[in-house]
Amino acid sequence: MKYVIAWERLPNATEQTLARSLEVFGKWSPNEGVNFLQFLGRVDSRGGFAVVETDDPSLISKDIAPFGAWFDFTIYPVLEIADTAAIGAEAVAFLASVS
Repeated sequence: MKYVIAWERLPNATEQTLARSLEVFGKWSPNEGVNFLQFLGRVDSRGGFAVVETDDPSLISKDIAPFGAWFDFTIYPVLEIADTAAIGAEAVAFLASVS
């Protein structure tokens, strides 16, 4: 399953705490069983996104836990757009069939 992890720095972040988060990130590596496909940083430097594949979402929780002191995380389970379009088409067909 794919997930998009979004993070935004906490409002109380300081230059010192952000430097510490980068130090920790430099020594961090994802758990086995999690494939980080992309890391993306926001242009405004306030956070970022990661596209991740895993069969065990608890591994995502373990991967982000060390960074909870600096960032607020939101995890979105996602599907490929072709899959969501097909599901949408099925829903439209079902709704059209209901009189």
